Amino acid sequence: MSTSVSPAPAVAASPSRRSLPLMAVLLTGLAVLGIGWQGSRLAADGVTLHLLGGYVLRGGFDVVWSGRVVGPVVVGLAVVLLGPGLAARVPWRVLLPGSAALAALWAVVLALTSGTHRLTEPLASRFEYPHDVPRVGSVGRLLATFTDSVPADSADPWTTHVAGHPPGALLAFVTLDRLGLTGLGWAAALCIAGGVLAVPAVLVAVRAVADEERARVLAPFLVLAPLVLWVATSADALFAGVSAWGIALLAAAAARAPGRRSDLCALGGGLLLGLALFLSFGLAALGLTAIAVVAVQLPRLGWAGVLRVLAVGGVGVLAVVALFAAGGYWWLDGLAAADDRVRSGPSYADRPLGYFVFSNLAAAAVALGPAVVGGLAALRRSRLAVVPLAALAGLLVSDATGLVRGETERIWLPFYVWIAVAAAFLPARHRRVWLAASAVLAVAVEVVVRTEW
Repeated sequence: MSTSVSPAPAVAASPSRRSLPLMAVLLTGLAVLGIGWQGSRLAADGVTLHLLGGYVLRGGFDVVWSGRVVGPVVVGLAVVLLGPGLAARVPWRVLLPGSAALAALWAVVLALTSGTHRLTEPLASRFEYPHDVPRVGSVGRLLATFTDSVPADSADPWTTHVAGHPPGALLAFVTLDRLGLTGLGWAAALCIAGGVLAVPAVLVAVRAVADEERARVLAPFLVLAPLVLWVATSADALFAGVSAWGIALLAAAAARAPGRRSDLCALGGGLLLGLALFLSFGLAALGLTAIAVVAVQLPRLGWAGVLRVLAVGGVGVLAVVALFAAGGYWWLDGLAAADDRVRSGPSYADRPLGYFVFSNLAAAAVALGPAVVGGLAALRRSRLAVVPLAALAGLLVSDATGLVRGETERIWLPFYVWIAVAAAFLPARHRRVWLAASAVLAVAVEVVVRTEW
């Protein structure tokens, strides 16, 4: 039997503390503008940023205004006005699929603002995964020879995105094709479905780490976060969904009493996280978040219980690694080959590290939106606060490697969905204002910037 959860009373805070979220957003906005201005100066001096005319986001400025903008405006307004109340009242079993469906609607209507072609166009590029699907024969041969075609000077090199990732990413689209779901429409549907399924995964994890009330508060913020601009359509959205459910299952396992059901959850989470490692090398940094959602249960489980969940999850990860290794693909060799391919490409060599270390974070701020930035400033000491902080730490590790230079608005989607948990800490009486601010930013970016994805 499902029960509704009413919002908790707001916690009193000093005036200075109440102003922290707004101050954080204003300072972050100024920082983004300043970094963008510096990027324009670099471009004017002849530096090639490889951002298609943009300076923070990948995409130049070109306003496309039409009647299609009514779609996202109507959806966004409905979520702002009705979302918090519905999220607090509907049964949990309805909230999970409903939030995913609403996120999908929001992502799709935003993309359609720029034209009906925008859902499939991003995957039509010769640099994307579908481009190499026709050349894949047997899966066994693909795994055994995958690394051979990663170098740009190999006899038949993979296209850019395929070469920069483990073979699991390409295999996802190959599997879709072998099931008879051919064409870019199905490929786009796979990416969008993967991305929006991250929403209920995060809600499940938040419920396990904190409580159902916080998860219900968070749901509308996950739906309206500007990051959905890159859910429709980029393959990183699929990566976000797979990794999110892996972490969610670990969180659910840790929230249960030790036993068979907990072990099955942990094993399932480990298998999905193992699969995520073969979708994108960068997802290794999400290990901090995976550990965090289990470690927060230390006072209840004790060290033995925490280590049991992590060990069973680790068995799942190692099982996937062993499966790929048996097929002929070793993850560390693939990482080294992809690293060489990235470093040898012009998109890496031309992009100045000193600039992109900061512009990466500026793009992240845009994708997360004002509600999440404000939420980070409103964090209070609690178990739930560990989740966005762990994801943020993983993102900063990724940034510090210097391998990621630009396009982080999509590359870091798997981290964003967890950092977005910070929005649950915003003051109750201002939540609709923050929701509206996120929706306005998302529409503005879609209308003003010609994003590639």
